[in-house]
Amino acid sequence: MQTAARARPLAVRAVRQLAAVNILDLATRLAAQAFLAALPMIIAVASFCPVGWRTELRRSLRSLFGSGSVEAARLDQVYSGEPQALHSWGAVSVLVALLSATAFSRALQRLCERCWGLPPSGVRILLWRWALWLFVWLTALFFQGVLHDGFGVGPVLGFPLQAVAAVLMWWWTQHLLLAGRVPWRPLLPGAVLAGVGAVAYSQLAALWLPVALRRSVERYGPLGSVFTLLSWLILFFTIVAIGIALGQVLGQEKPVRRMLRIAEPSAEPVTRASR
Repeated sequence: MQTAARARPLAVRAVRQLAAVNILDLATRLAAQAFLAALPMIIAVASFCPVGWRTELRRSLRSLFGSGSVEAARLDQVYSGEPQALHSWGAVSVLVALLSATAFSRALQRLCERCWGLPPSGVRILLWRWALWLFVWLTALFFQGVLHDGFGVGPVLGFPLQAVAAVLMWWWTQHLLLAGRVPWRPLLPGAVLAGVGAVAYSQLAALWLPVALRRSVERYGPLGSVFTLLSWLILFFTIVAIGIALGQVLGQEKPVRRMLRIAEPSAEPVTRASR
């Protein structure tokens, strides 16, 4: 069955993979979890960070939101732990935010498993992986501003640095959340597509996002920024989901397998995870 599937044209297999994975559904779920779980966690963690770390977080968020927008400045003040937001957070609130944020990593796990047609792993196997992924992702977020500026050199160095960091992050993310059921090398095409695509989208979004935020706030008030950010997140995770899904297809191509020195898969059919 796998041999017959690989005999189909690449474009046909890519379209079938995207349809089977249900990209828009996964991207919408990831965006919702990121907004409802991950962003509150950022606020909670920032509220207990030293001033220097909060400054770096603000710098990183401004690299995503765009630096020329008043609305973007207001948003990064909220999400980087401004004094008025700090007083509402206690130790219990932070713990609840961290536990809730595992819903985001669980959604990412489902994305990876669906793209690779694997059944869900046991909770005991994945529980510590969800927490570890959140810790690494949050740590990496603090350094996005430095990478975006290319350590002072500028975008000429910043874009390649961000792209390399994103590829490594999505490569490791797949391997971690799939519980090592897929070897490292087949995961690389998806990591490259997702990482480079996400960074390129963030660079382009920094051009239109400030304008979109300003218009949405003018039309709908503060609630308008919520709609705009959710749209930004849905597009972001659509690119990530497409990258990982197509990476699985590219990993079956003989030229790619030869280049990455990937052994031929077994003849046993792969059962796609239930949805």
